[in-house]
Amino acid sequence: MLSKDVGIDLGTANVLIYVKGEGIVLNEPSIVVIDTVDNRVLAVGNEAREMIGKTPERVKAIRPLKDGVIADFEVTEIMLNSFIKKVKAKNIFAKPRVLICCPSNITEVEKNAIREAAERTGARKVFIEEEPKVAAIGAGVKIQKPCGNMVIDIGGGTTDIAILSLNNIVTSDSIKVAGNVFDQDLINYIKEKYQVLIGENTAEKIKIDFANVYKPEQKKEISIKGRNLISGLPTTIKINQTDTEKALKESLNKIIKVITKVLEQTPPELSADIVDKGVILTGGGSLLKGLPKLLKQELEIPVLIAQSPLTCVVEGTKVLLEDVKQLKKAQI
Repeated sequence: MLSKDVGIDLGTANVLIYVKGEGIVLNEPSIVVIDTVDNRVLAVGNEAREMIGKTPERVKAIRPLKDGVIADFEVTEIMLNSFIKKVKAKNIFAKPRVLICCPSNITEVEKNAIREAAERTGARKVFIEEEPKVAAIGAGVKIQKPCGNMVIDIGGGTTDIAILSLNNIVTSDSIKVAGNVFDQDLINYIKEKYQVLIGENTAEKIKIDFANVYKPEQKKEISIKGRNLISGLPTTIKINQTDTEKALKESLNKIIKVITKVLEQTPPELSADIVDKGVILTGGGSLLKGLPKLLKQELEIPVLIAQSPLTCVVEGTKVLLEDVKQLKKAQI
């Protein structure tokens, strides 16, 4: 039985799996729900997300990846096994070659943990590549040319910033501020201003459907449900877009500071290329309303969103897996 090559975007928020010849076969949340009394796995992925904030005390929803790296090795292995089984990988693959993407600037120990988790699910050979590089390739950026390309990949756990040229990262940095932190910012702000506690799913919905971080409209409002912290009773309140901008301002300033630092470390010739070509945004966080305009204002360079920001990384694995020989050389 022939093996097939597999690309995995092992994200803090979502796991995406690409199978050579079949395309993207899975896109589900990186969540596992476990009964802590007998350690039974109750749900993984989409089904697990529906349970967040709605489980009894003995049942826990676990995010095994934190800031793009493995925080809980055993649960990560359970999650990967479940996803691989779901796409019938063990039936159609005989020890596949697997390419896994991870944030830039992670340690060798963290890379080895990711590699080991994949090997234990049945991989014959595991390749590790940095997310911003793979995201750039997936976005269609021609990084093999001798010119500067800048990519900002805003995922669930980390924001990766990289300058690329001649198929490699010239300078990069990573900050543990991204989509999950944005959710928590909204929860904290609403708790402090309105004395109302909202759940993770509600915060994520506000972020995706309503939040605006550039010239928000104060008159634009949304009704949200939560628990009144004073009375303890369920309640419905209205928040406006200005609330969301204020809630997310500090985290976005932290990201802008790191982007500026990377730009300051970039060789002048590559900087000139970036001024001409602009910055490419990838990852789910790039879809935050008003973010491109905010970054353009603060950085004074063009900012563009990739055509398919949510799938750029896993699309990049498709391109890299077309030439496994080059991939092998890059790992040496």
